Amino acid sequence: MKIKYISLILTASLALYACDSDIDALSDPVNNEVVEGNPDIQYSSGSADFSTFVSVGNSLTAGYSDNALFAMGQEVSFPNLLAGQFALAGGGDFTQPYMNDDIGGLLLGGNPIASPRMFFDIATQTPSVVSGTPSTEVSNILNGPFNNMGVPGAKTYHLVAPGYGNLANLAVGAANPYFVRMATSPNTTVIADAMAMNPTFFSLWIGNNDVLGYAASGGSGTDHNVTGNLDPSTYASNDITNSNVFAQVYNGLVQTMVSGGAEGVIMNIPDVTSTPYFNTVPYAPLDPTNPDFGPQIPTLNMIFGALNGVFTALGEPERAIIFNENAASAIVIKDENLTDISASIEFALNSSPTFPAFIGQFGLPPEAAPLIANILGQQYGQCRQATAEDLVVLTSSSVIGTPNMASATALATQLINNGIPAASAQQLAGMFSLEGITYAMDDQWVLLPEEQEDVNNAISAFNNIIENAAMTNDLAFFDVNSFFTEVANTGYQAGSAFMTADYVTGGTFSLDGIHPSPRGYSVIANKILEVINAKYGSNIQGVNPVDFTGVYIQ
Repeated sequence: MKIKYISLILTASLALYACDSDIDALSDPVNNEVVEGNPDIQYSSGSADFSTFVSVGNSLTAGYSDNALFAMGQEVSFPNLLAGQFALAGGGDFTQPYMNDDIGGLLLGGNPIASPRMFFDIATQTPSVVSGTPSTEVSNILNGPFNNMGVPGAKTYHLVAPGYGNLANLAVGAANPYFVRMATSPNTTVIADAMAMNPTFFSLWIGNNDVLGYAASGGSGTDHNVTGNLDPSTYASNDITNSNVFAQVYNGLVQTMVSGGAEGVIMNIPDVTSTPYFNTVPYAPLDPTNPDFGPQIPTLNMIFGALNGVFTALGEPERAIIFNENAASAIVIKDENLTDISASIEFALNSSPTFPAFIGQFGLPPEAAPLIANILGQQYGQCRQATAEDLVVLTSSSVIGTPNMASATALATQLINNGIPAASAQQLAGMFSLEGITYAMDDQWVLLPEEQEDVNNAISAFNNIIENAAMTNDLAFFDVNSFFTEVANTGYQAGSAFMTADYVTGGTFSLDGIHPSPRGYSVIANKILEVINAKYGSNIQGVNPVDFTGVYIQ
């Protein structure tokens, strides 16, 4: 059996360019100019002082989009847009640690360590990666600090970690390359550099990464609200931060920011599972009209028929794997929450008098039956087909239907070592290594319902801490979570642009499916201005979202 690829039934977003009337608006060149103030309006900062505005956060603050940080994206970061509007009422200069180019990506010692940005390719009608080599060298340290202290990848506790900007710490994973190139000294902290600017007004949007890494990796990390681990120095990048650690660090950050008398605005954490990253690839993407998949369905159903009988006999018929010849089929996934019945599968197959004849259809001798029973048990002891309750991550679209080479190599080696001829071993290994079809997709590709609950619980706990900090310190507060939920559920009318959470065509999110587009950042800036005006009595106008692109096209 050879399957080159499996067509993904996406949300039609990748095929709408030529016929969707909204896409023309999305393809307009980005307009980075600040909206001119109305000469008939006397702008006021109210009780706020915008003369030195400092913005602290992560990639969402830096202007990260399309899976990279690049100069064009930084121009439309929400803090830069805010600073341009603050200038109408006494706001001063706003500096950012600009990347060297619009390619994106990073070099360390001349070697690429971060990839270039994405764009929508008109010719292929798909998201692609720009060509070219990044020119931003991490070791070329900039003269900081900056007004925009957004550090892509930072979690709450990273903002107070000495050495997070130390070039020497990159080799051991204790530093962040984006902060390295902007830190004022090797052992400074992000918050210390922010305070060195003596802010009169600040924004703080941090905490997204304290849960996003876990979600984006399909829940393959650890939830430290379950483990009770209070030592963030032991956390992996895809772990969920313990809420007690989050509270201590976050409240300390806010106390530091207001210690000099600055006013400010803080934002909470959106429901990351409402982004296109988790809602573009369907759970059932296997297309029977695909010539590389459809003709193989009868053979696949025959193979899984033997297993399905075992599942039924074991009282777990819901684990049955069946591919539909007339409609899209769900992918096969590993679910670590299921009881591992590997041994029971192996025993049942070995006990079946028809199993040796079954494997004989694939050119295997009867004496190979125990080996194949063991392999099938190990392969499918904790698997099932996905359901609508599972969230399949965006990056899986390039993996589904392709061979898992590590699995194929290991399986072929096992078969050969047990006397199976090399040709037959390699054929069988290839047959049982197709991602999402004969090889259950690993945890990193699917966010299971139980893992979604971990994410939602963490976001809820973190957001309670953030909102309480806003009230306790009498700061402006923007509920980003509610806003993104509105965009996902009903859409949002931004001037003449109707924005949704659809991939590519929605206009809100960039092509990485998580970070906002220029238009998305412009609306976020406007929503922040609304809460600032309400809190401090200012009357700063916003920018026009239609002046900003929804997706970069070339």
